[in-house]
Amino acid sequence: MSTSEKTHIFITGVTGYIGGSVLSALLSHPRAKSFQITVLTRSPEKVVPLNSLGVVAVVGSNQDLEKLTEYARKSDVVFACADSDDLQAAKAILLGLKKRHDETGKVSILIHTSGTGVLADNAAGDYATDKVYSDLDIPLIETLPKTQPHREVDIEVVAADDKGYVRTYIVLPSTIYGIANTSLVKLGIQNPYSIQIPSLIKAGIDRKQGGVVGKGLNLWPNVHISDIASLYITIFDAAIRGPGEAGHGREGFYFGENGEHRVGRISEVIAELLFEVKLAKSAEPTVFTKDELQKYFGGPGLGSNSRARADRSKLIGWKPVHTVDSLWASLKPEIEAIAEIQNK
Repeated sequence: MSTSEKTHIFITGVTGYIGGSVLSALLSHPRAKSFQITVLTRSPEKVVPLNSLGVVAVVGSNQDLEKLTEYARKSDVVFACADSDDLQAAKAILLGLKKRHDETGKVSILIHTSGTGVLADNAAGDYATDKVYSDLDIPLIETLPKTQPHREVDIEVVAADDKGYVRTYIVLPSTIYGIANTSLVKLGIQNPYSIQIPSLIKAGIDRKQGGVVGKGLNLWPNVHISDIASLYITIFDAAIRGPGEAGHGREGFYFGENGEHRVGRISEVIAELLFEVKLAKSAEPTVFTKDELQKYFGGPGLGSNSRARADRSKLIGWKPVHTVDSLWASLKPEIEAIAEIQNK
């Protein structure tokens, strides 16, 4: 890409935890002045604050398929950071990128968000699995059935790269933790909270006792929110340099992890901390009932194993700085913030 030309970037999901962190990282990128960034937001009231950051904000959502196609068609790079299971939205973005290729011959870049939930099993918290996926082991990833979370969309994205009109890179974050602290959060644009850990905290506050899924023996990888944002930028930088700089398409899977935890240990620490701040009647977590799993988490997914190694991500130069120690340190501030919100 010519250095004198603007790089046209389109981002979905910028008011969310991941998308807002990605936009913030792009705004502080050394080459930020050469970016022309367009973002989609569902909230008309967020247009002015987004514009104040120097981006073009358009009101719309993943349901506005024609808008997704239109803005993808104008873009050198698309970051899809909204719903990772929305097949129609993914198809609409790919259609726009195909139209751009048909009209100009240019091969755009799509950096799509999936998740290590694609690796999840049905352990229900009762055991840890020995099966560990590396993002370099494509044959193993390709054994995942279409019925796995995110998988159907991932297959569609890889197939588009195979057709040659787009280069696709799929980011698969694991359990993301930490309260986002970006310029977008300060402006009230971005949700600063993750999903998994806050949902465990909210459930504990609601039932007045920390909870655990089954025996809590299942394992998940984890990653700090600022590290996951830096992974998107590492992939972006490599992709912009050229097609040979980082695997794409079939070889374009990038796990976001820098450590692993026993999910039951998070339940135990949350239970202790809730008791400490007098939001629970006991320091011990009790097992969530089937009804509670449905009520608080929409099913038993928190009891699954998802074991991943970010070998490809680190091979292209990603250097996460937060280890699993940061995960444990993040739990108390997270509880304090959620308790404060719920007391308002």
